[in-house]
Amino acid sequence: MDMSVHSLNTLFNQLGLPSSDKDIEHFVSTHRLYSGDIKLTEATFWTSSQSRFLKESLDCDSDWCELVDEQDSMLRH
Repeated sequence: MDMSVHSLNTLFNQLGLPSSDKDIEHFVSTHRLYSGDIKLTEATFWTSSQSRFLKESLDCDSDWCELVDEQDSMLRH
């Protein structure tokens, strides 16, 4: 069993994105979800594998779920 503690940095790393705090700030400032009708997993800036990972994380209530929710919230503010 994976007992790793995940963070936003490890979530971005898992998604294959630059994952330093500065990289995350830049991503959030340049990728916004303005419409409440767009699901995080359906945003056009994800690759199909990134979208699939996010969807599976939420659907399965995985240990990534809280961070995916946090990422969703960050992209909407």
